[in-house]
Amino acid sequence: MASPQQQPPYLHLAELTASQFLEIWKHFDADGNGYIEGKELENFFQELEKARKGSGMMSKSDNFGEKMKEFMQKYDKNSDGKIEMAELAQILPTEENFLLCFRQHVGSSAEFMEAWRKYDTDRSGYIEANELKGFLSDLLKKANRPYDEPKLQEYTQTILRMFDLNGDGKLGLSEMSRLLPVQENFLLKFQGMKLTSEEFNAIFTFYDKDGSGYIDENELDALLKDLYEKNKKEMNIQQLTNYRKSVMSLAEAGKLYRKDLEIVLCSEPPV
Repeated sequence: MASPQQQPPYLHLAELTASQFLEIWKHFDADGNGYIEGKELENFFQELEKARKGSGMMSKSDNFGEKMKEFMQKYDKNSDGKIEMAELAQILPTEENFLLCFRQHVGSSAEFMEAWRKYDTDRSGYIEANELKGFLSDLLKKANRPYDEPKLQEYTQTILRMFDLNGDGKLGLSEMSRLLPVQENFLLKFQGMKLTSEEFNAIFTFYDKDGSGYIDENELDALLKDLYEKNKKEMNIQQLTNYRKSVMSLAEAGKLYRKDLEIVLCSEPPV
């Protein structure tokens, strides 16, 4: 863990490169769990305030608790009391804000799932490091963002280091979906509702009445409603429609196969 006297990197800079952003993230997410929270969050906020004082950017309130509350209201988009990487990208002035660039142009989770579908060709629930470069290059083209080979290489390496938490050189769907804006990231909504393989097989078999190995959009609709009711989660019709659309982006000609849905709903991708 970083020692208290060690100066956190780069917080004073007017603009960060993708790799500097990552170093800041790793510095404050000391336990590597994908969030800046608790003591880490206090440290981050204190250091950010110090850096902003130095650059003349100050908050109106002088009370630390008040300022922190104000700060969290502004940036903690899903109000879970923690800062995740996508939220940090809104706080720090990252060069061409490369994370936001992806998030603006994968404007919806449906678009994200379509891009995912194209690259996860073997439906393993993972994108390999070499496929990631193509995935990012596609997103940048879609965003009309000019880039050169070294820049693409830097983005690819940075995103791998950000999201490949277990260092196996592959990215899982739920890891990659952290590129999405919090409110768009429907996969986050399934956190705490993940199924074991047995539970998933039981629920899929129940809806795949004819045993064809796939379900259609209406059956998916019923399955999602069921899942939400079972977990006593609130969901409005609009959200349900959006989630269904996103999941159906994985389907082929309106057929959603067992393996594709398993990637979204199971705690571990199918092996």
